Amino acid sequence: MSPNIVLRCPTCRTLVTKDDEYFPFCSDRCRLIDLGKWASGEYRISSPILDPEVLEGLSEEQRRPNDDDEDSGAH
Repeated sequence: MSPNIVLRCPTCRTLVTKDDEYFPFCSDRCRLIDLGKWASGEYRISSPILDPEVLEGLSEEQRRPNDDDEDSGAH
């Protein structure tokens, strides 16, 4: 017999067991509230950018304002 897993609903903090229908949420309402937070951008997963093409594009964008500042100072 496996131990009964008990967690708190991430939305309302109610105790929930792994056998509950909406686990890890206590209800469909709490599940939808959480989904809405992901969809609206309230929740984000942050990780380092490892794609070399994206990193190259970022470094070019960071250089642009400095180039513009130098050009405007020369006028």
